[in-house]
Amino acid sequence: MSSAVPQINEKRAAIRLVVKPSPIHRWGVFAAEDIPARHKVIEYTGERISRRETKKRCERPLNYIFTLDSYWALDGSVGGSGAEFINHCCQPNIIARIVKGHIIYFSNRAIRKGEELTVDYHFAEKDEKVPCACGALRCRGTINLTRQPRRREAQAG
Repeated sequence: MSSAVPQINEKRAAIRLVVKPSPIHRWGVFAAEDIPARHKVIEYTGERISRRETKKRCERPLNYIFTLDSYWALDGSVGGSGAEFINHCCQPNIIARIVKGHIIYFSNRAIRKGEELTVDYHFAEKDEKVPCACGALRCRGTINLTRQPRRREAQAG
């Protein structure tokens, strides 16, 4: 494994970003300038792989696989833009959208220079539980989605 600092592919980023050690997990992506709300940030790129290949590669201890649709996924460890180093948070500051077959990250609020970019990975509830270290006020304790209890409607008296 290389000890070199991962880099951002500037051709895929709409804003200046930097990769550096993260308090959440290993490497993280940080804003190198202020980012306005609802702004395109970076495209997630990587090798396009089938669901069968995805299952094989998910056996690795670290993987950077983003599901594109019911058949395809992108493996950011091969040809990634640097977006693969964006960490999970239960209260993220960016969101992922699939636009014409491309995975694009957008800010969902204003992000200050120096702030770490985070996204909710939305791991399935049924998948193996992965502990969360995001430190958010409303951290659910796991990267996996959890079923939220239904709120009961107030009874009219």
